Amino acid sequence: MVTASRILGDEVGSTVPAFLAILASHVAAGLAAVITGAIAALTRKGSPRHVRIGRWYYWAITVVFATATALAAMRWAQNYYLLILGAVAFTAATTGYLHRRRHRPGDTGHIAGMGIAYSAMLTAFYVDNGPHLPLWDRLPTLAFWILPAAIAAPLITRAIIRASSKEPGRGGRRFRGPRPAAARAARRGG
Repeated sequence: MVTASRILGDEVGSTVPAFLAILASHVAAGLAAVITGAIAALTRKGSPRHVRIGRWYYWAITVVFATATALAAMRWAQNYYLLILGAVAFTAATTGYLHRRRHRPGDTGHIAGMGIAYSAMLTAFYVDNGPHLPLWDRLPTLAFWILPAAIAAPLITRAIIRASSKEPGRGGRRFRGPRPAAARAARRGG
């Protein structure tokens, strides 16, 4: 007989050791993805730190999806929607990651992919845990599904617009470090 248990005040779906081990990996990878995704989003784009942290974010999302798949397989009726959200997050992150790895022009695909992945991951967290969180437990269930995307959409759009305005040929210039003195002098006409 499979019964539910409580961990840190939150009810988990099973006491089966394999389920709990996968859940622990899932939670650790989810925390890593939230932290590394935020750091990558806030660091200078293209910097070595952004690239390194972004890779960690991608691999954390990959582990989140793999463990969500296993958890959904163990408790399909209760967790199938988490598998769907995990698939959306993983697909979007893979799209954004490959956009950069294949050196596609522009940042739109990369920014949209990584941002949508982050939003889908947070949606899954809130849908699953929101009813048990202080203050969040007062929101209607629909809010858990809509709020992450409603907050993320304008932020992703702003990042895409800012990146597009910095693309060569679009009125801006990408930051590549300080301009050489000769280039500054030529620009001033002297």
